[in-house]
Amino acid sequence: MAAQKINEAHEHIAKAEKCLKTSLTKWKPDYDSAASEYAKAAVCFKNAKQFEQAKDAYLKEAEYHTENKTLFHAAKAIEQAGMMLKEQKKMPEAIQYIEKACMMYMENGTPDTAAMALDRAGKLIEPINLEKAVDLYQKAAGVFENEDRLRQAVELLGKASRLLVRLKRLDDAAVALQKEKNMYKEIENFPMCFKKTTAQVLVHLHRADYVAADKCVRESYSLPGYSGSEDCGAMETLLQGFDEQDEEQVYRVCNSPLLKYMDNDYAKLAISLRVPGGGVKKKKAPAGPQGGAGGAPASAKDEEDDEYEGGLC
Repeated sequence: MAAQKINEAHEHIAKAEKCLKTSLTKWKPDYDSAASEYAKAAVCFKNAKQFEQAKDAYLKEAEYHTENKTLFHAAKAIEQAGMMLKEQKKMPEAIQYIEKACMMYMENGTPDTAAMALDRAGKLIEPINLEKAVDLYQKAAGVFENEDRLRQAVELLGKASRLLVRLKRLDDAAVALQKEKNMYKEIENFPMCFKKTTAQVLVHLHRADYVAADKCVRESYSLPGYSGSEDCGAMETLLQGFDEQDEEQVYRVCNSPLLKYMDNDYAKLAISLRVPGGGVKKKKAPAGPQGGAGGAPASAKDEEDDEYEGGLC
């Protein structure tokens, strides 16, 4: 079967070369027919699992589409050449071809196709190179944003934000999340704004920037429905726990279903969050009376309360 397909591919290549020949009655090469034959040859090579030869055939197809000024079809062929490199596990080279195809899509005036190709490239490279995946997702988001397709743009920004958290590039993640949140606000998806505020708070607290975390919540009060929402209450409780170094309160919020069932990268931020300096571990105190022989020592605040319990006199 494979041998038959390879023979068919070579027959198509022979026909393509014939299309390119000129004579006294044929002054110009027939680039359109040559590109078509190379496309057929590439498919035959691909079916025979001869991916390197398939890649070369797709590149020839692209060359003759370019000669024929049909850039969209040339870009498609170059993208397919990249996919043949993917089949050979040559991911960096594959991504280079796909990026080249995207530039041609943009030149041809089809930016949506370029953005979708960048998204596909990001998915391909993500398992082996998170940094490159972030770059591709952000480029794709930028293309969609320029076309005022904000819903598609914000989805890709979300992918980039999560990967930045996974890479522990928290400063960049904070910037990306703010852009995401602004975009959700622009398209009036306020429940997602609430979720992004929660993600921002977690990122800022891991950056040891309590002020920035608090600012995110305060700014979100202007969002319709945020005040009094479950997200708002959880963040206020979390920030209060941080401010008072109450480890029990922080633990309770970070292990609540609201945070545990966020996207995995943010959920990991939540469960790994710790109060600076260790905090006050009230949850481990025994149930017996405080200050007794078997009880835990009372906190400084409790001692102060006891001192004035009977009044000032």
